[in-house]
Formats: sequence, C-alpha cells, structure tokens
Amino acid sequence: MIDIFDELKQVQELLKIEQEEDRQQYKLKALKSSITERKAMGLCWYPVVISKEEIGFGNKVVLELERTSDRDQLHLFQTGKAASFFGNNGERANLNGVVVGLKRNKVLFATNKEDLPDWVDGGKLGIELTFDEMSYREMEYAIKKVQEAKGTRLAELRDILLGIKAPSFTNEPVEEIPTLNPSQNEAVQKIAQSKDVAIIHGPPGTGKTTTLVQAILHTLKTQKRLLVTAPSNTAVDLLTEKLANEGVNVIRIGNPSRVSDVLLEHTLDAQIMAHRAYKDLKSLRKTAEEYKRMAHQYKRNFGHQERAQRQLYKAESHRLLDEADNVEHYITDDLLDNVQVITCTLVGAANKAIRHLSYDTVFIDEAAQALEPGCWVPITRANRVVLAGDHRQLPPTVKSLDAEKGGLGITLFEKCIERQPEVSVMLKTQYRMHHQIMEFSNQQFYHGELVAHESVHSSDLHGYSTIFAPDKAVEFIDTAGCGYNETEMNESQSAANPEEADLLLNHLSLLLKDYNEEEAVAPLRIGVIAPYRAQINYLQDKVEHTPRLHELYKKRQLTIGTVDSFQGQERDIICMSMVRSNEKGEIGFLGDVRRMNVGMTRARKKLVIVGDSATLSLHPFFADLIAYTERIGAYKSAWELTECLP
Repeated sequence: MIDIFDELKQVQELLKIEQEEDRQQYKLKALKSSITERKAMGLCWYPVVISKEEIGFGNKVVLELERTSDRDQLHLFQTGKAASFFGNNGERANLNGVVVGLKRNKVLFATNKEDLPDWVDGGKLGIELTFDEMSYREMEYAIKKVQEAKGTRLAELRDILLGIKAPSFTNEPVEEIPTLNPSQNEAVQKIAQSKDVAIIHGPPGTGKTTTLVQAILHTLKTQKRLLVTAPSNTAVDLLTEKLANEGVNVIRIGNPSRVSDVLLEHTLDAQIMAHRAYKDLKSLRKTAEEYKRMAHQYKRNFGHQERAQRQLYKAESHRLLDEADNVEHYITDDLLDNVQVITCTLVGAANKAIRHLSYDTVFIDEAAQALEPGCWVPITRANRVVLAGDHRQLPPTVKSLDAEKGGLGITLFEKCIERQPEVSVMLKTQYRMHHQIMEFSNQQFYHGELVAHESVHSSDLHGYSTIFAPDKAVEFIDTAGCGYNETEMNESQSAANPEEADLLLNHLSLLLKDYNEEEAVAPLRIGVIAPYRAQINYLQDKVEHTPRLHELYKKRQLTIGTVDSFQGQERDIICMSMVRSNEKGEIGFLGDVRRMNVGMTRARKKLVIVGDSATLSLHPFFADLIAYTERIGAYKSAWELTECLP
C-alpha cells in the first residue's frame, strides 16, 4: 500500500529544491549581468517612459510603461509575471509589482504602492522581470492543505487521485453527441457518470480539446459554476475562446497571452467595465484622483492652514477610493455569482478575486504537462475533478536535476491514470496524420489502439498535389558511414551536426523544387525540428542562404524549432534532425522518447527523419523505429541521395 503522506511530503521537498534551483538560475541570468545583457535575454525593457498613470484595485498605482528603443526586441514578459520598475539615476531604486497587461511595446504594471516615489521624475526608467516567489508560495500552500485535509471533500479527492480509495460512478444514461465519435462520446459519458474523478487521455490528433469542450457544455446542464484551468496561458486562452464561441458565460481571470477581441471581452477587467455599476466606480475614482492632485499642490509646508487643507484633500481622496473599492467588490461578486465558467492558469485559481470560491467541477487541461503541486491549487477548491492530457507526450519542465531524479516530473495525471485506470477513457480516432506516420507511435505508446480517420488515412503529399511523386509518407534517411559526426558545445551542453543539417535542407529543397505556393489550394506548412539549440541556430543560418527555403521562412510557411516549441501544433511536412552521431553511441536526452513521440506526430502528410543508425540503434526505441521504416519501405541510406542532391 502506498503511503500517500510520505509521497506528498517528498513532493513538497522536491518543490523546495526546484524553487531554489529556479532562484539561482534567475540570479545567474539577471543579477550578474548588465542592463544590455538582460535586454538581450528578454528580461528587461530599458529605457521606458510612463505613458499613463491610474489608480487600480486597493488604491494601488497602475502604470502604463512604453519602451522607447529596441521596440522589436524579443522578450519574456507576460501577464501575471512579477516585475520591478526601476530608476537608473546614479543610485538604483526599485518599485515592485506585477505585469497585468501587455501590448506590443507597452506593459501595464500594477505597483504595490499608493503613491509613486520621487525618483520616477528624474533619470532613466526601466522594468525587468523578477523571480516569481508567488507561484511557489501558492503551490506550497496548496500541497500543505492537501496533506492536512481530514474528513473533508478534499481529503476524499486526494485519496482517490493518489489511488488509495476507489472512485465511484453513477449508471445514469448519457445521450450521445452526434458530432463526436464513439470514444469521444465514451469520454463525455465517463465524465458525466463520475462522482469524483475522470480522465480524458488524448493522444495526438484525437480531438481532446473538442471533447473537453463538449464535456464542459454537458456538465453545465446540471452544474452552476465550473473552473476550467491549464498550466499554460495558451491552453487557457484556447478553451476560453471555444467556450465563448459556444455561448457560455465565461470569465478569464488573469490576462490573456495574446490579444483577440473574444479573449479581451471575457477578461474580468472588461466584464467589470461593461457592468451597469461601472460608471459609478469610474466617477468615484476620477473625483478621488482630482482630490489627490489638489493635495499634491501643497508639497511644501507653507503653514498650518495649508497643511490642514492638504490633509483634508488626502483624507477625502482616500475615502472616495475606499468607496470605489467597495463598488468594485460589489461588481466583481455580482459577475462571479452569475458566471458559468471561470478560466485561469493553475496558480491563477488562487487569484485574490476568486480564491474564496469553490466549484462543482474543476477541469484541468494539459494535466500531463503540469507539476503535481500546481494541480493541487485548483483541486483544493473542487467538489469533482476532470483531468485531460497525454502522459506519452511532453512532461512538465523541471529545472533542477535533483528534483527531476527525485520524481518531481511525475505528474498527478500519471499517478491517477496508472493507479485508477477505470477513471480514464482514451480517445482512439485520430484526425491529423497519414496512417504510416501514426503507426509507429501507435504501437510504441498506445497499444496499437489508435485508428486513422478515413479523411487522413491515406492523405499524403501526392494526394495534396500531383507535383509530388507518389512516395511513402515516412522517410528515415540514414547517415551511417557518411562521417557526419556531431560537434559538442560543452559550455551550453548543446550539440550540432552541420553536415546532417545540410543534407536535411538539401533533401527538403529537392522535395519542394516543383512546389508553387501561389498555385496551391492552401499553402503547405512545414516544420524543421532539432533537439539542440546549436543545431537550430545552424539550420536557421543555413536557411537564410537557401533562397527557396528562405522565401518560405519569411512567409512563415516554414518554421524551425525544438520539439517543445511545436507542442500542440501540426505541420503538413515535418523534417527532424537527430544530430547525435558519435563512436560511444551516446544520445543524451533523445533517450526521453516522449519527445520523439511529440516530434513525429506533428506531421500530417510527410515525415522525414535524418539520423545516424549506428548511434541511434543502440537505444531500443530507435532500433524499433529504424526496423519499422525498413518494414514499410521507408528506409533510405544517405548514399542513395548524394547523386540527386545539389
């Protein structure tokens, strides 16, 4: 029998290790570098100007900051991130807060002060990301609450999720949804009949999001308020849009990661502004601001009467702001009392606007990519839990090697699906890829249970256009014996293989030689994937000097990146460079075969893998992959291609 309290204590300790590693990595990046270096790393905007100032919730100052140079420089800012506003005028001065909004060159920054310090009036100003203690604090608090739960609904859910208590179900019949296939309907039925926990296991291309949305709509027929959450802002945004398009009354807590009318309309801020009582709130804040401005006219001590007048104005400003806060609380409570679905990230479930709420059902999408402590944050507020994801794809990101070895990368989704298999339904019909692309992953990860829908079963490049010769949908190009050895970069733990990259790009160019996107029904979308940043950099540089491919790259029809950057996406053609080629047979983190599963299953019509069989085949997974390509006639030696490659 598993001792779940020992297990939870272990997870708690691993989270502390991860937090410390994250903090140290942040210090290494941010504190030991110049402003110019931090800008290049995407951690800092400098210089910025204050383009707007207003009073926010709790009388705290909210600033709109606009960067005045390097306006196209890439950055890592996003809503919900902790940040520091600073003045660089001789002595460094800081004001802490959080990013609450983001446009292309403007950031909305909520401070933790009611008044701005004097240093904002002189010298150059900037804003930089700081270490995010809040997320760790909320995860720590949640896991402690789970450990201490006794005789409560949370205690029951904990015991069921971790496998020491059996889940229960009703026999209530569920009407089939005509737009769903049998396994999708089975998943909706499982969720409808579950009293405690249900899982949608969604392999690549099987319509997990579609099924999840239908399950939410079905649940809303009998339940009043639901929480829909995920570890990433991107997944939360997608679900918010899909639910809004179905006519659901949905509020997005926290700010979206991208700007769209549908998303913005459903943020809490936008809903507050659309409320009938908002004009009263606005009027109170405007009058309070006027009194505050009048008080600041008395900056010097002119005398007793002036000081008294200043105090009077300040007191009236504070009174009006307190009244405005009461109105905002009323509006927020009114909105949340009548909402059907609240959407947010996992840690966003602890947002001050909603942290007091509980939910009939909590849905967690991408649960197989979420750290266990993160999942407990919304679950502590749940009466019932639905998890959706695929533990055969990418795991959560863990920065500490010690925490990873200790098991922090093992998710609550994995624990539950393995210990309580009866709560899970796997979706079995995939709508993305040609059956040859699907089949190897199907056998390796999904017990051969997946079926390619007839619309994609034989959908290859020749079917897309007869300019492409009939060929297999899969190709493995073997560089064994070519002498294409990897180059390791010890400092960055990265690796590159320029000759293998050249071969891949030459082969892709040849494949596309007769393709004209202007004449195509729909432009082909192409992805080039490599496991190492050094190889990606080489590929990007090489594409710049390959006219045909560079043209597609500029039009964003060709993208180059890591497996992680393609998660949740698909392309008509995927070309993968395996990079590793050495006498020791070392393959590094290619040994995490879930990454290969994700990479291969991004392809719809054509999958090309280039690698050295002599190195790769020492690992059983890659030996099986090469054997599979040989069996279906998709194996080619690089020697066969040299005559026809430029």
